[in-house]
Amino acid sequence: MLSVSRYMPLLLGFSMAVAACGPAAATVIATRSYSYFAIKGKTADQLDQQLSANGPTASGSSARHPGATKIRFGGDATYVQAGGRCRVASAKVTVHTQIILPRWTNRKGASKQLSMIWDALSSDIKRHEERHAEIARNQARAMERQILALPAQPSCERMQELVTDVSTRGIEEHDRLQARFDRIEAVNFQSRMMRLLNNRIRISGGAR
Repeated sequence: MLSVSRYMPLLLGFSMAVAACGPAAATVIATRSYSYFAIKGKTADQLDQQLSANGPTASGSSARHPGATKIRFGGDATYVQAGGRCRVASAKVTVHTQIILPRWTNRKGASKQLSMIWDALSSDIKRHEERHAEIARNQARAMERQILALPAQPSCERMQELVTDVSTRGIEEHDRLQARFDRIEAVNFQSRMMRLLNNRIRISGGAR
């Protein structure tokens, strides 16, 4: 149902610097943006049809989703060569996430029941996609730590190979984590929605 879109692999630029020894520096730069697609309807079936027709697609698939998160990784690393050994001097991992969410444009005049259903659904879609973004940020930090922990190598060429291996494995692990999250969410969707709706009904009833 709700799924992360395909993301680009982490690309690390190679640069070599001869400099005085110092502690390795690391930076994770994470940015997030939001965009929206419009849906219309006055019944639950109409809203569902609009989500199926207008929702975003994930790369490599024509299936539509009620929300999506586009994830783009990037980064670079610099190296210091001294005493016949090369080590990582600095690493910067970047991750940009674009969260795509539905916006109900003709909500005015809709029934209270339909509005309540939509509020529960849309809040769950947003939470789901923001969790995808959080998984990506956490994985960027994990890759950074792994790069900085690499032992010194006989050459910077060899060090670059290890950095590339770490980034490749990190992206593969990220893929597994995102897929696992989607599987868990799909299994729990019905019970989660019922719980959200019951909470909103209880709050609404208490407000009268």
